Amino acid sequence: MNYIESNKAAWEEAFDNRLPNWGDNNHELLRKEKLYFFNPDMRKELEKISFKDKIVAHFCCNNGRELLSLSEYGIKSGIGFDIAENIITQARETADKAGIINCEFVDCNILDIPKNYHNHFDMILFTIGALTWFQDLTLLFGKVAKCLKDGGLLLINDSHPLLYMLPIPGEEEFDPDHLNRLTHSYFRKEPWLDNSGMGYISGEYESKTFTGFTHKMSDIINGLSINGMKTITLNEYDYDIGITDVYENKGFPLSFILIAEKC
Repeated sequence: MNYIESNKAAWEEAFDNRLPNWGDNNHELLRKEKLYFFNPDMRKELEKISFKDKIVAHFCCNNGRELLSLSEYGIKSGIGFDIAENIITQARETADKAGIINCEFVDCNILDIPKNYHNHFDMILFTIGALTWFQDLTLLFGKVAKCLKDGGLLLINDSHPLLYMLPIPGEEEFDPDHLNRLTHSYFRKEPWLDNSGMGYISGEYESKTFTGFTHKMSDIINGLSINGMKTITLNEYDYDIGITDVYENKGFPLSFILIAEKC
């Protein structure tokens, strides 16, 4: 079993062990305000973009909440892709409950997205925690470039590479009295292996193996460039968007937003 197949099994197991009512009321939260499931800085970036008659994809869409949030912001249609079949099922159920008809969801390995989606999208999104599930970003961004139309945009909102140098609560190296210590190499090549579940979905339990990879910022920029994509915006922030808040406002770059254009 390769790491992608292993991750698929681990994600589906995590959803099967999900916390009570996890994701069940997303259709109600969508009605609260436009772009509800995006953080304020992402909202600012999205509000600069005209989505009229645009076709948008969300790669690694999880239960579809971000794409469904964007669906009512003027897009023509949206397609979410994720490897976990049962989580995609919840995305479809949320769309049905919310009465959203301009989005659909496909369960598949992102690297195996069919050719009928090539040259199809005006924008592709990656949100928190997506990039870590791919060992080779050049290969991943190659698929992005194939799926985007000429002039199409890629928007990434994810953890900053430096965050992975910091020990997080639960790790042996974590010391709440010394939050300025970097304990992991920026140039780490070996994967991260985890068998404690997917906390935000399931809490902790003895789970199947999640395999993740950290990437340098140069891996991201070079992976885009090699695939004919030009970075037009890169903003870094001192707050985290999904792992831990213990390092926020302490001078570390913890998350970023990047926008690239297919040339």
